[in-house]
This record gives sequence, C-alpha cells and structure tokens, in this order.
Amino acid sequence: MSIAENYQRIRKEVPEHVSIVVAAKTRIVAELSEIIDAGATDIGENYVQEAESMHGQLGEKAQKVRWHLIGPLQKNKINKALPIFDIIQTIGDYEIAENIDKKVGRAGKKIVPVCIEINIGSEFTKYGVKPEFESIEELIRRISDNLKYLKVVGLMTMGPRVGDPEDSRKYFRKTKEVFERIKTLNLPRVEMEVLSMGMSNSYEVAIQEGSNLVRIGTSIFGERKY
Repeated sequence: MSIAENYQRIRKEVPEHVSIVVAAKTRIVAELSEIIDAGATDIGENYVQEAESMHGQLGEKAQKVRWHLIGPLQKNKINKALPIFDIIQTIGDYEIAENIDKKVGRAGKKIVPVCIEINIGSEFTKYGVKPEFESIEELIRRISDNLKYLKVVGLMTMGPRVGDPEDSRKYFRKTKEVFERIKTLNLPRVEMEVLSMGMSNSYEVAIQEGSNLVRIGTSIFGERKY
C-alpha cells in the first residue's frame, strides 16, 4: 500500500470524532505532500527546525493543515515555533508556559492553544508533569491565573513504550480520569477538548479509553529511516 492508502485506511477505521495527527518526524516533503493530498488535516512535528523547513518547502499546501508541536519546546525556539504551530501539545512545566506567553504578543497571535503533557508512567527519560492530580491541577491553575495568551485545551501523554498495547490501557485510563476531573474545575481559559493519547502501536486501545486525538507515523509511513 502507498502511504496515502495507509492513511485513508486508518482514517476509515478510526471513529470520525477522533483526529489523526500524522507524526512527520524525519519524513520528507514528498511524503507530507502526498498525505495532505490524501486528506490529512493535522500534521505533528517533534522539532521546530524540521517543521520550519517542511512548512517552507510545502508552500501554500502547508496552510491546508493544522500544525501540532508534539515534541518538547526549548526556550530558544519559541519565537520560531509560534508562527508555525497551531497548537503546542507539550507543556510540561510553568517555566516554558510563561516564556511562551511572554512572546505570543510579539508574534502577532492572540491566543495559543496548548495541551498539558503528563508523564503518566513516571519515566525518568520522559518529559511531562508528574502523574499526580495535585501537580497537574497546580500547573493548570497557575497558567489560568497568570498567563494571558495561553488557552489550555486538553491533555497529552506518550504513555510508556511497551510491546503489548494492552499494557498501556491503565495509563490511558488514568489520563482520561484526570481529563474529566480538570473539566469540573471550570477555570478561565481552560477548556478540556483534546485528549491526545495513542500512537501507531497503541492508538486502538487509546481510543477505547477515551482518546480523541491520536498521533500516528509508523503505521502510515512505515519504519523511520535515520
């Protein structure tokens, strides 16, 4: 199957209410162009520099999709990231949120949608907020109380990398529980709309546990070639 056919097959299998973010790390412009022509609506990039290059090469076609930052954002890359990305899925601490907020006005944007990234498996190698409700609530309240230009629209988690997708289920379920609890807080500029969970090996389980946005790369493009 071509990558376009892979995307369209997965799109038919995935419920309509679930967004598919095409994870584009290391992919080339011809592949992304084909995916956009196949009907993709959302592209996810891990690195600002890679996204900037891809955005430029795609030209007008880049405007046909929403761009998601799905990797951690470094402070020195914020100014470059803001004109490219429509949503930043990887806010894991207040410092980066505050730095983004300070620079949003200069980029000519009014509100930047963000997701809070939860390190749901408490892995030392993973970025994100500790999977304790108090820590997550504290970060979201600080953003809501103090930052003018950020709007928290949901939660994102990577989940531990495991061989059996079933082993991820408990982590996705826990993230969904946090998502629902945050909804009840009714905080200003906090609207729990996006629950970003699940990748190529685990998206089916994630959807069963409430995910409404999945990040898929390998199942569409095949294994990465570095």
